[in-house]
Amino acid sequence: MKIAVVIARILLGLVFLVFGSNNFFHFMPNQPIPGDAGVLADVLFRHGWFTFHGVLEVVAGVLLLIGRYVPVALVLLGPILVNILMFHLTLAAGILPGLICTLLEVFLIYAYWPAFEGIFTSDGRRVS
Repeated sequence: MKIAVVIARILLGLVFLVFGSNNFFHFMPNQPIPGDAGVLADVLFRHGWFTFHGVLEVVAGVLLLIGRYVPVALVLLGPILVNILMFHLTLAAGILPGLICTLLEVFLIYAYWPAFEGIFTSDGRRVS
């Protein structure tokens, strides 16, 4: 289990470090996106949303790669993965990479469950 956690952490960290860095350095060429997906992507790009996502992705990717504050990285990536999945489910094709990253995220949340336990208590008290 320990080896699987390290592999999942490194894979997810690399994915978000590379794709988050691409928002700044543009080392992977992007094809124009057709239809409504392209319109949304253009608006998000022009108004700085991709830069904001890029910062969060790079920070989370680095935290996952160094193995420190992993629960914080997973919390940062949760909403980003929801956006990725919803974008691909509703506007664009190619759900598989987002689905794989989501499965890695869920696996890591399971592996680091004690860090997340307190969020799911009904009385709001800290779990020991």
